[in-house]
Formats: sequence, structure tokens, C-alpha cells
Amino acid sequence: MTAISVPIVPSENGVARYLREIWRFPVLTAEEEYMLALRWREHGDVDAAHKLVTSHLRLVAKIAMKYRGYGLPVADLLSEGNIGLMKAVKKFEPERGFRLATYAIWWIKAAMTEYVLRSWSLVRMGTMAAQKKMFFNLRRLKSRLEILDNGDISVDDARALAERLNVSEEEIVDMNRRISSRDASLNTPLGEEEGMEFQDTLVDDSPSPEAIAIRGDEASRRRRLLVDALKTLNERERHIFVERRLKEDPVTLEELGQHYGISRERVRQLEARAFEKIQDLVRVNAGADASALAA
Repeated sequence: MTAISVPIVPSENGVARYLREIWRFPVLTAEEEYMLALRWREHGDVDAAHKLVTSHLRLVAKIAMKYRGYGLPVADLLSEGNIGLMKAVKKFEPERGFRLATYAIWWIKAAMTEYVLRSWSLVRMGTMAAQKKMFFNLRRLKSRLEILDNGDISVDDARALAERLNVSEEEIVDMNRRISSRDASLNTPLGEEEGMEFQDTLVDDSPSPEAIAIRGDEASRRRRLLVDALKTLNERERHIFVERRLKEDPVTLEELGQHYGISRERVRQLEARAFEKIQDLVRVNAGADASALAA
């Protein structure tokens, strides 16, 4: 497949300038994005792919900042995230009805996660799942439990974290020390401009309490619409849809085909039909909800 090019991420000294430059690329409307994606998929239009990628570079930067606490170069995180973004553009299917950003987030995070794990050289694959969970959730849990991030943690804090993550207290203490020992200073100089520091590129993008409440209500409404729509599918369609669309690790077409004694293509057709039914029902029910609220 034809290669897609993106602006080169400079060394750490040029990150601040790069972050300013990528904001010059325009944000695409849903229609513009759809047409560009079709031009890329159907005609191999590299210019269309380039516009899709550059319009989402700021998304990569936003996600990269959330990984900055692992003591790794921001420039490398941006580069890895851009690779994930390009993979997302190559595999993006606009006819499914989702925006590219929604699809690309998974690929960007996956690329950065793998980079972090490669850089840290964690553990053997036998315990990788538990180590990954602890590695990436430790900071979040410390913040939620209001545990100060100031070096070694107390016995009580280690016990509380160990219970949440289902690991030993010793593992919590060890992982906390390993992460803390590689924290990057917020006062690390950036760019050629005198006085520019790493913290100058960071913004607090946390949602307000009102936004969190609205988002929670919206998520609950969407879950209800989805559950109601799933009830209208027959047992086989519902099972295929759940296994293919709602699982974090989707079952393959081949496995489902073997389960039902049908071909992979037939499973794909059933999945597509179920997806169309769900989409139509969700739209209808969402419209009914909106009408009821307006009445």
C-alpha cells in the first residue's frame, strides 16, 4: 500500500514548536472526512490520506501528554502515536458510521502503550497481563485514593492499592519505585526559545463536573438504546453482534463460522445485517426520545 507521510516529529528541543505547528491543520467536518476516506480507500488518493492524518495530529498530541508521566521522550511518544494514527487511516471504514477520531484513538493508544512497555522491558509474558494492569493503573488509582506522589508509599497505601489491583503489596511498592525513578521533570527545557519548559506545553483538559454529569447521562441513554435494540435481534444475530462488536477482544469470523456451521462470509453478512438493524433502531428510538423531551 502507498505510504502516507506526516510532518516529522523533531527532537525534544523542537517539540514545543511542533505542537504549535500541528494546530494549523484544519479540523474536518464529518462530510469532508467521509469523502476523503472514500478517495483513499477506493482510489488510493495519498493526498486525501495525508489530510486525514494531519487533521488528527492534535489528537495524537493530546493522548501523548497523558503518557508523559512514564519518563519517556515526548517526541518519541508523538512519533509512535503518529504511526498508530496512520495505521488507523489505512484501516478506517467510513461506511460503518463512526468518525475517524473514535476509531483512531484505539490505534494511537495501542502504539504508545507498546512503546512504553518496550522501553520499560517489564516482565516475562507469563505475568504480562497483571503487570500491564498495575503499570498503567497505578497512577490513576493513587490519584483516586488521594495518595501523594512523593516517592515511596506507606504500608497502608500499598495495601489499599494491592487490593484494588489484585497483586501483592511488594509488587506495588516495587512498581511505584520503578515508575517514580523515571519521572520527567516539568521544568525540563523545551525548544529553542529561552525559558520554554515542558510544563508550558501542558493544559488541563479535564472535563468540568457539569460535563461529567452530562456525559454520564448520555452514556446511560446510549446503553439503554443499545440494550433495547439488541432485544429485537434473534439469538444468533445477537450473539454474533456481541462477540464481534462489543467484546474488547472480538471473536474471529472463522471461530463463529465453526460454532454455527456456516462460512466466514455468511457470518460477516449476519454481522453486517445485525449492525444495520441496531443502527436503524437506535436512530429511531433516539429520535423518539428527543420528541418526548420536546413535548
